Amino acid sequence: MSRISLNLKIWRQDRGGKGCLKGYRIDSVSTDMSFLEMLDMLNEDLTLRGEEPVAFDHDCREGICGMCGAVVNGHPHGKEKGTTLCQLHMRHFADGDTLVIEPFRARAFKVVKDLVVDRSAFDRIISQGGYVSVNTGSAPEANSIPVAKEIADQALDGAECIGCGACVAACPNASAMLFVGAKVSQLALLPQGHPERKRRALEMVGEMDRQGFGNCGNERECEAACPKSISIRNIARLNRELLKAMIFSE
Repeated sequence: MSRISLNLKIWRQDRGGKGCLKGYRIDSVSTDMSFLEMLDMLNEDLTLRGEEPVAFDHDCREGICGMCGAVVNGHPHGKEKGTTLCQLHMRHFADGDTLVIEPFRARAFKVVKDLVVDRSAFDRIISQGGYVSVNTGSAPEANSIPVAKEIADQALDGAECIGCGACVAACPNASAMLFVGAKVSQLALLPQGHPERKRRALEMVGEMDRQGFGNCGNERECEAACPKSISIRNIARLNRELLKAMIFSE
């Protein structure tokens, strides 16, 4: 274990007010710490000095809940591939580094305070069909509805999306197509999701537009920033699902 000192420039913003970057110096940071533990250490120091701690989102700290997220030196969740902010460790930084830490930027993600943004727009998209509502009966015998392994693997790849919003923060258009594509794909590929697939594609894309997200520009920044390595192929599948729904829906 080694210890490093860092210069932090953190976005500070009160609810409804204007924000700015504020500088902090933090010493004796263990390289075994996670990024969130480093922020905890900073907040303990700020509290002891009588200053207001930095507000940031967190929950499970195991990379599965999708709560944490901030832009570190221009990269959502930091520059390490396939890593959430809670899984980012300080060993990836050098002694004396300067870290610029900002909230996810998107019109649909309003800044609540400091690094906390309102990502409830994702919940409203899910409410428009990101689930199976039809009665599928009791669980069938495992082999009565065969699903090819390749299809099951693709559905599970889409199901890995944790809805953190890094795809939106990384996209120049603040598009949510990777998020919606993953949610539509995981259900469209499996038998339980087939009965509602047309309505699901139409209504989730419609809600995405109403929430103010931009269009996909094929920049692939979403795929590069996704902490779960969700493939951009899910966007292509979403476009196919939407086109079929527009042509064949009643």
